[in-house]
Amino acid sequence: MKTKNSKSKKPSAFDPQTFLDTAGVSKRVVEYRRGESIFAQGDDAATVFYIQKGGVKLSVVNGAGKEAVVAMFGPTDFFGEGCMAGQSVRMATATAFTPTTLLVINKNEMLRVLHEQHELSDRFIAYMLAHNIRVEEDLVDQLFNSSEKRLARTLLLLARYGQQEQTDRALPRVSQETLAEMIGTTRSRVNFFMNKFRKLGFIEYNGKIKVKKSLLTVVLHE
Repeated sequence: MKTKNSKSKKPSAFDPQTFLDTAGVSKRVVEYRRGESIFAQGDDAATVFYIQKGGVKLSVVNGAGKEAVVAMFGPTDFFGEGCMAGQSVRMATATAFTPTTLLVINKNEMLRVLHEQHELSDRFIAYMLAHNIRVEEDLVDQLFNSSEKRLARTLLLLARYGQQEQTDRALPRVSQETLAEMIGTTRSRVNFFMNKFRKLGFIEYNGKIKVKKSLLTVVLHE
């Protein structure tokens, strides 16, 4: 016999900040200046980070000293979660590329809460899987796409495209030098493409950068 309430409700979207505020997670707040290191490749891994404000780049350095940016994170992102899966040392270096506020959570504290609250645990795992897929996409982007496409995708990610209702959004202050580091090219190339995007109406660039949804055409264009 069917009842009026027989239809199951869809689970609400996972809100990381609400999760951290209501799940009884013990945490501390740390602020970083632009360019300040959060942790370095080879450091002990014992904490998970959540970005309240700002942005973080994750980079690796090879034996010859060449650096490559492998992922970027912004507000509402977690990073450093490898320690929860047994990673004993950091495999990359995390650096704030804009003034950044982080919540720092001990891995054992995070594991305790996830073990005790199964519903939140399931939603957190789904969130982190989607997050890791994006990191893999960042790597593919670095390996196979042109610097113009990489810049367009980086600007869209910094603007939180797909996670915001508005179509246009101003980016946190980020220099062309930092953008060049992120996509593995020179500042002059970044300047060339930024001017091109502005002339085509994909961005507004007058000190601050405002990204328009139409910039997506650069990423999708073959």
